Amino acid sequence: MTVDVAELVRIRAHRPEAIAEAAARRTRRPLLGDSGRLMIVAADHPARGALGVGDRRLAMANRADLLERLCLALSRPGVDGVLATADILDDLLLLGALDGRVVMGSMNRGGLQGARFELDDRFTGHRAEDIERLGFDAGKLLLRIDYDDPGSLTTLESTARAIDDMAARGLPVFVEPFISRRTDEGRLKNDLSAEAVTKSIAIASGLGGTSAYTWLKLPVTENPDDMAEVMETSTLPAVLLGGEVGGSAEEQAGAYEKWRGALQLPTVRGLVVGRSLLYPADGDVAAAVDTAVGLL
Repeated sequence: MTVDVAELVRIRAHRPEAIAEAAARRTRRPLLGDSGRLMIVAADHPARGALGVGDRRLAMANRADLLERLCLALSRPGVDGVLATADILDDLLLLGALDGRVVMGSMNRGGLQGARFELDDRFTGHRAEDIERLGFDAGKLLLRIDYDDPGSLTTLESTARAIDDMAARGLPVFVEPFISRRTDEGRLKNDLSAEAVTKSIAIASGLGGTSAYTWLKLPVTENPDDMAEVMETSTLPAVLLGGEVGGSAEEQAGAYEKWRGALQLPTVRGLVVGRSLLYPADGDVAAAVDTAVGLL
């Protein structure tokens, strides 16, 4: 699909109500299909100022290019849906690319990449009422916890209330937890050790008044062999996140192998992957997506 930016801008300028109309007529589907597995393409990175892929610092900055990659990914067999912020989902609605697809709204994007306030990840994206109003299927939130930052308690409380709001509407929410810390240079780093990921799962699983609608969105640990024991921490259904995959074909192949092993675990129900599929090392989006689908 070739995206006509001028036409999108024309509709937005003259008929903004067209977005709500497109959402109202969108064909919906259950979160899980017959396979019981979930393959979601993620594109909520730009709203945090995270535009880089490998050594390309502004790879995701071209919106028409990103939309074309998303439309191609969503057209591939076995892809269930997309995770994105409102601006991108609105474009995809206008393009008619979300019929019969799972649509997940990204809820907290306030912790801008590299900012001093990065851990103050406020809910600046979709609210529970927005996801319900637009007929979307789920929400996703990021929960980074730094034991040395008192502000993490505020993040925990806000996350718990968002989980409550989603559960009150019967809407699934995917919680992406990390134990994080600042390096000596001030850069935020997520701890992917088995102990840290285990703690993050335990903390996230207990948030809110009910866990009935809570899913986990988790990284593969530094040592993939630790994943079986780590995933014994909770009975909540989980999906694996793609994370930052290097720009080489070898690094991408390594990521596939990590996912392949973890996908065999009983609580792991699928994948939510973004940049490594939308911007693969060889440029072949369809092949990258098909390979990921094949892992399921």
